[in-house]
Amino acid sequence: MKIFLRQLGQVVIPPLLYVLMRILWYTSSKKFHFITPIGEEQHICVTWHNELFMSPQAYRHIHKKHKSSAIISQHFDGQLIASTLSFLSIRPLRGSSKKGAKKVLLEAFRALKNGEEVLITPDGPRGPRHSMGDGAIGMAVKSRLPIFVMNYKASSYWQLKSWDKFVIPKPFSKIDFYIQSLSLEGMEMDEAKVYLHEKMMEHTIA
Repeated sequence: MKIFLRQLGQVVIPPLLYVLMRILWYTSSKKFHFITPIGEEQHICVTWHNELFMSPQAYRHIHKKHKSSAIISQHFDGQLIASTLSFLSIRPLRGSSKKGAKKVLLEAFRALKNGEEVLITPDGPRGPRHSMGDGAIGMAVKSRLPIFVMNYKASSYWQLKSWDKFVIPKPFSKIDFYIQSLSLEGMEMDEAKVYLHEKMMEHTIA
């Protein structure tokens, strides 16, 4: 029975989530703050795990036609996220730092080599919240690509009691998106992690 319910959830929940995401997108008042210019050049793209409800939509709004993929965990909730992001033409790369790490990193580098942008949550899939993993930094340093940072703040929102305090803006709220492109060129791993963490914390919901 549990397996059946999970299978049913994988079919039913993603389209419902996507419809809800789009309703909140179109009913909100949005303002984009480009802290640095963002062109069509290839990036590694990052957002916090608790911002996944809106940030992928902001990414697709800015890079409308860019081929892209996202590193998503192999847990059940990861499957729901993967299926939902597919509606935004973002294909999943399944794995995490704890499970399937080597395989998913190889797939990510293959995607980058093919010109795709790779989206990743540095604190995913299980936290701690707003922690900085090695994945995004390692890919950016090795590929010599800049990092596309997406954050947002909403005037009114729900915040779930999950480990990441997942944020869902309320209908008709005002949402400020903060977009920037960062270069990690010449930085050591630890220095780059501190730098990216500081930048991502500047415009996020605490």
